Amino acid sequence: MTAVPRSEKPAGRFRRMLDRLSSSQEDLESEELREDAETAGCTKIGDCRDRQIVTVTGTLRTVTLRPRAGVPALEAELFDGSAALDVVWLGRRSIVGIEPGRKLIASGRISMSRGRRVLFNPKYELRPLGRE
Repeated sequence: MTAVPRSEKPAGRFRRMLDRLSSSQEDLESEELREDAETAGCTKIGDCRDRQIVTVTGTLRTVTLRPRAGVPALEAELFDGSAALDVVWLGRRSIVGIEPGRKLIASGRISMSRGRRVLFNPKYELRPLGRE
C-alpha cells in the first residue's frame, strides 16, 4: 500500500486558523491593518524615514487638542499595524470626522521628533466607517 500525498493547502489553512485563535485581539487588528495598507498601496509607517514624502493609511487611536507654541493643534495617533505616527494639524481645534477608530489616508513629509514619526498638516482623506 502506498501513501497518498496530502495537499499542503488544508494544513496551511488549518495552521492559519490555529494561529488566529491563539493570537491576541491586537495582533489580529495589526495584521488586518498591515494588509489594508498593502492593498491601498501605501507606505508602511514602520518603513517611513525622516523627511520622506509618503502616503500612509491606518486607524486613528487617539485624538487630542494641545497647544503648540501658543497655537491650538489637533493631534492624532495613526496606527497601521507596523508602527504609530503622530498626525498634527496646526491651528485646528477640531475636524469633522477626525475621531478615534476612524480610518484615514494621509499624505505629506515625515518629520522625526524624539524618535517618533510626525506628519504636520497632511493632505488627508477619511475612509468609510464600514467594511469596504
